Amino acid sequence: MKTTPVLSAFAICAASIVIAAEPVPPFSGSIERLDPKLDTLIAPEAKIEVLASGFNWAEGPVWYQGGIVFSDVPENTAFMWKEGQTEAAVFLKPSGATKPEGGQGSNGLAVDARGNLILCQHGDRRVARLERDGKFTTLAGRLGDHLFNSPNDLVVASNGDIFFTDPPYGLKDKASREIEENGVYHLGKGGVLRMVVKDLTFPNGIALSPDEKTLFVAVSDPAATRVMAYDLAADGSAANARVFFDAQPLKKPGLKGGCDGMKVDAQGNVWTTGPGGVLVISKEGKHLGTILTGQATANCAWGDDGGTLYVTADMFLLRVKTLVKGAGFRPSRK
Repeated sequence: MKTTPVLSAFAICAASIVIAAEPVPPFSGSIERLDPKLDTLIAPEAKIEVLASGFNWAEGPVWYQGGIVFSDVPENTAFMWKEGQTEAAVFLKPSGATKPEGGQGSNGLAVDARGNLILCQHGDRRVARLERDGKFTTLAGRLGDHLFNSPNDLVVASNGDIFFTDPPYGLKDKASREIEENGVYHLGKGGVLRMVVKDLTFPNGIALSPDEKTLFVAVSDPAATRVMAYDLAADGSAANARVFFDAQPLKKPGLKGGCDGMKVDAQGNVWTTGPGGVLVISKEGKHLGTILTGQATANCAWGDDGGTLYVTADMFLLRVKTLVKGAGFRPSRK
């Protein structure tokens, strides 16, 4: 959504400020059921609802302060949608490029156990926390003396540790790159940072199993889009790399997108964006079905009471009621 800025830097917008959506094509989506188990996760009568539209590239949704907050990456803006609104409101602008040199905005968002909003900020090349005064505190901005590429997505463990991915998608140009690897990082207690996976082409979405013993990483490589799994040690190190689900065979004309953002439900099923929309994968790695959006789909997150899946699909914010809750879902403070 291309709009004229209505907020000063670091300002948090009240939900009453609403941005009108530009005309967009009609939405057409459906739910593809490949296995009877999907009926235990998404009711047969469930529908895909369009909540808001007209965004440039919607990403990184998270349930926060009684609504769904999500990034419009190219517009350097985070929006919020709450029940009863017909449009999303500007929540934060700038969201991820706060320096004079600019750049893209926030991407993946998460909420920690204290209710703080944590952001992957492309333009500022860091992982940051939003403070109550509207300013940002850097949690991770460098590996040694080198700036990150463009932190993309993150997951917060129950003990407060943060895992995040760092592909180059948000860089302005190749010359600005300072770290050769597209790493997956662990930020532990006391701010101790280390790269725990260094051999992926384009690590993107990231999630933890319900017991937090397995780390999932979506790879958005156009030539090999897939979800990887790793065993996690108590210190956050990752081992035993394996392909959890290969989505490359699903790519065909009409099914846009690759493995980008993802979440895990309380039963251990993985809900990853992929060709066509949101792929629902059992904990054994079986494809149960797809929420077909007809769009290149960026990410998803549970909200409300934990039983509603919100989906960012290109220009659309969508939702689908589910029969399962998100793993570790915590209603945020309003």
